[in-house]
Amino acid sequence: MKTDFTFTIKSTCLNEHYQPTDNTRATTNFANLARGKNRQHNLRNALTMIDNRFNALANWDNPQGDRYAVELEIISVEIDIENSGQTFPSIEVLKTNIVDHQTNQRIEGIVGNNFSSYVRDYDFSILLSEHNKNQSSFSVPDDFGELHGKLFQSFLNSAVYKAHFNKPPVICLSVAETKTYQRTENQHPVLGVEFQPNASSLTEQYFKKMGLQVRYFMPPNSAAPLAFYFVGDLLNDYTNLELISTISTMETFQKIYRPEIYNANAVAGQTYQPNLKNLDYSLTHIVYDREERNRLGIAQGKFAEAHFIKPNKNVLEQWSASYSQQPCVA
Repeated sequence: MKTDFTFTIKSTCLNEHYQPTDNTRATTNFANLARGKNRQHNLRNALTMIDNRFNALANWDNPQGDRYAVELEIISVEIDIENSGQTFPSIEVLKTNIVDHQTNQRIEGIVGNNFSSYVRDYDFSILLSEHNKNQSSFSVPDDFGELHGKLFQSFLNSAVYKAHFNKPPVICLSVAETKTYQRTENQHPVLGVEFQPNASSLTEQYFKKMGLQVRYFMPPNSAAPLAFYFVGDLLNDYTNLELISTISTMETFQKIYRPEIYNANAVAGQTYQPNLKNLDYSLTHIVYDREERNRLGIAQGKFAEAHFIKPNKNVLEQWSASYSQQPCVA
């Protein structure tokens, strides 16, 4: 099977003037904030929260707490099957860049952070639902996530990824409400205290097929651990400033999206189970529509099915069966 996929990358600045385009995945955190009458207020406040959190963590040689600012780029990846000239919006991630006002330097951050994918929407919102329809117990298809994982690895090993990014991605997600996390003795100066889950989650298994492993850390002055998905050595492959850029960005989005966990008034203890029904939390001054996010996830899964999965079914199945997985090295 000689079919090859061509990836193209487009970059859009995420600032207070950002407006989602027609082909932007509407369920992404940043697209949700950038709609409606509060859009500019939402974006400005979120970006301020990110900068403040960054400076709080990068507090050395930073007496006023205003040395750094974080610039965000939306990285949109489109895929062309067999060089047909027709592309499909495949992946969207965020890239951080750090501005050091003291040295007037612009420092490259980490790509990944927020992760979204139409095929992932299809897998979780359509395929998984259909597989379990009228079943007495929940189960997962044997090949669940195989195609998506291979597409992601193909992108990471592509020439276009290597031309744009110097390091593999780090994707930061929330912890699973169905799992329990145990605090360990391991502690990193930036990532904070490491936690261990009591069991592997479906998300962990899905991202493992993408070539990613996961570790859970609760950064200093955070309320709950974050899930960091990565390739290689998370603690040694990235600088402190790079890691802080991911923490400040994704913790901010989680405080907005899941305040019951990440803006909770009580900090995770020795044994921690996330609870979205927790009432002891604070709200940010940012409007976020969680119901719309859930509804659009299904709509986008159907879009992927109609415009990518079904029209290319034979090609995708043959390519996936013949694809030789490689380590994801940028």
